[in-house]
Amino acid sequence: MRLLTEAEYKATMEPEPRQIGPDDEPPFDFWPYFDAIPEEHLGGHDFSEGSVNYAWQMPNGGLQHVLVNCETPNVFLVLVLDLRTETVLGHYLLDIYGV
Repeated sequence: MRLLTEAEYKATMEPEPRQIGPDDEPPFDFWPYFDAIPEEHLGGHDFSEGSVNYAWQMPNGGLQHVLVNCETPNVFLVLVLDLRTETVLGHYLLDIYGV
């Protein structure tokens, strides 16, 4: 389970990603990866509900960001999916407001 640095995470972003609809099926089963993430990577947050309200497809079609919700508003565990290899490249703890 690879915890991405901020630079590594930002390197997976592209301008103008397309939001994936909440009813769209995931491209592959990434939950086994999610379940294996060490607790120390979660920054003391609780993501155990395993709900996803947001996912973003990068324009080149190779990567998708899946934002797993937590109990704290505007904090997400982002799973970076490689759609070509159907693997999870890593994860990143995203605090939208940096609080």
